[in-house]
Amino acid sequence: MQTSRIRALAAAAASAVVAVAGIAATTAPARAAGSFAPAGTATIHPGTMMYTDGAQCTANFVYTDSAGTTYVGYAAHCAGTGAATDTNGCSTRSLPLGTKVTFNEGGSLVDEGTQVGTGTLAYSSWLAMQKAGEKEPNTCAYNDLALVKVDAADLSKVNPSVPFWGGPTGVATGGTATGDRVYTYGNSSLRAGVQQLSPHTGVSIGDDAADGGWSHPVYTVTPGIPGDSGSGFMTADGKALGVLSTVALAPLAGSNGVGDVGKEIAYAQSHGVSGLSLVPGTEPFNPVL
Repeated sequence: MQTSRIRALAAAAASAVVAVAGIAATTAPARAAGSFAPAGTATIHPGTMMYTDGAQCTANFVYTDSAGTTYVGYAAHCAGTGAATDTNGCSTRSLPLGTKVTFNEGGSLVDEGTQVGTGTLAYSSWLAMQKAGEKEPNTCAYNDLALVKVDAADLSKVNPSVPFWGGPTGVATGGTATGDRVYTYGNSSLRAGVQQLSPHTGVSIGDDAADGGWSHPVYTVTPGIPGDSGSGFMTADGKALGVLSTVALAPLAGSNGVGDVGKEIAYAQSHGVSGLSLVPGTEPFNPVL
């Protein structure tokens, strides 16, 4: 969750569907490992801290589009300007496209740490929904993905692998059942740079069809905290499941709401980001804690 804006989750989540308006979420063809920075030395990757107008979130996955643009994803609410209770992406105001975003290491409550790269806000599901006049309640509540275009000078610092776990291996398409294992890597400034606290594993609470496949509630050890917002969740086979969007206050206190990344990618495809695809990690997925 973003340090200055924590969203409230009121309900459980739903079985994953990866098509919106007939456009399917996809995984980008694997690129040669040499076209990315080595995973061990890359400074821009899933799990990197991202700062937007002073608010800190965590990167989820790396993406590309039909033009070959490289993006790093986080939650759309990370660029929101509303209060913590303003959770409807179809009505809550946001910073505009083109807003500067920085990639940082070692941020804390004292300062933002070391800046390792820069980018610009290139897509926000919140802004896209408002432009389109979106009214579907579940879409408005759970579609929470933003894409930051990495500046050309920093492209050589990027690797798509999730720290500690490796992967992702693709995009999940089957939703989650109660007890299914999930994996994530949070990077909140509240942890004061203690990397051993960043890898988390947990279980699905079970999808609720009432939410139309847009969100998956999960419990993790430890729960996501402010600053983890936007981080990616993977399934037991390393597939990208979703984006950390919310923390539940009731009735599932302590659980996290994970927006379905397949549906979020598909929505972006149909609202201006042609050929958007998730980039697989160069490192194999290893679900051993």
